[in-house]
Amino acid sequence: MSPLIAKLAIRGLTLFGVLLIVLLLVVVTLGATGFSDNMLQATVNEEMRGLRQSLAETIRDPVELEKALEQRRLELVSFYGLDNPWYSRLPAAVWRVLTFDLGEARTIRSFDGSSRVTDIVTERLGNTIILITTASVITAILGLAIGPRLASRAGSRMDRTSSLFLALSYALPAWWVGIFLILLFSFQFDIFPSGGMLSQPPPEGGLARFGDQLWHAALPIITMVLVSFGAWAYSVRTMVLNTAQEPFVTVARAKGLPESVIERRHILRVAAPPIVTSLMLGLAASLGGAILVETVFNWPGMGRLYYDAILAADETVIVALTFIFTLIYIIARFILEILYLVLDPRIRYA
Repeated sequence: MSPLIAKLAIRGLTLFGVLLIVLLLVVVTLGATGFSDNMLQATVNEEMRGLRQSLAETIRDPVELEKALEQRRLELVSFYGLDNPWYSRLPAAVWRVLTFDLGEARTIRSFDGSSRVTDIVTERLGNTIILITTASVITAILGLAIGPRLASRAGSRMDRTSSLFLALSYALPAWWVGIFLILLFSFQFDIFPSGGMLSQPPPEGGLARFGDQLWHAALPIITMVLVSFGAWAYSVRTMVLNTAQEPFVTVARAKGLPESVIERRHILRVAAPPIVTSLMLGLAASLGGAILVETVFNWPGMGRLYYDAILAADETVIVALTFIFTLIYIIARFILEILYLVLDPRIRYA
């Protein structure tokens, strides 16, 4: 095995350890605080309530009814593991999640009525990619186009004016911008819908349905871009500007190299790793959704799913989403480890 592969393998195992630790912390927190036991007990009580109503129609003797209910209650307690301490359920819970056996949600359902967490997450993930990931890509493109241009004119009037607007963009709350755009473009001018993912009733045909979905996504995408591109563009400007002031750039200019060559080979290539890191982690985070934006626009994405799972106290969905978000982050970090080798010539794995 080559040193490079060995180093990447060690890094991959380290990141997997991070995933395992995060998952353990979530499960331990839910168990040690009594949250898990309370939710399981509430599930048992709800099933018992429905069972009592159904058995009361067939069993007239109160003693026999209570005996049958007590037997069923003991079966449910044993099934959910409530007859054992919470930590005895820990290994099985962690193993199920690690093997992608995400289980079934207790209260939340998919659009088709499925209770399987995999089905719920799959349909919500696609919605988040359409909305949040699209906004993140647009933000990244704007930042990469504006940031280096401002860095090349540092201190100029354009740089100072643009920095003011970029700071204003970063300071705007996403929920406030979303509500303002709804009032302006939905109620005042009636250009975009105020929320939802599709019209009611939705249009027939794949192309018409996709176009209607994009029409509903336009306003939240604009909101996300407005509140995020300022910080991203300013970060790119700062990273490029810091690299442009390094001694090796001064030496390259002293040698008489063309400015385009200096910018491409000496500035952008060295500044690429931190820029790509921010971009990669931002795209990975976008798959987790945006709770405030998706809630304001009633968009059924991953962020809204996390919000609904917390409100419904659905432990299974909370653990599954935490695992998925951490897994996405770890995959992004491992991809970055490989990209660093290509982008930064100073990195050498021994």
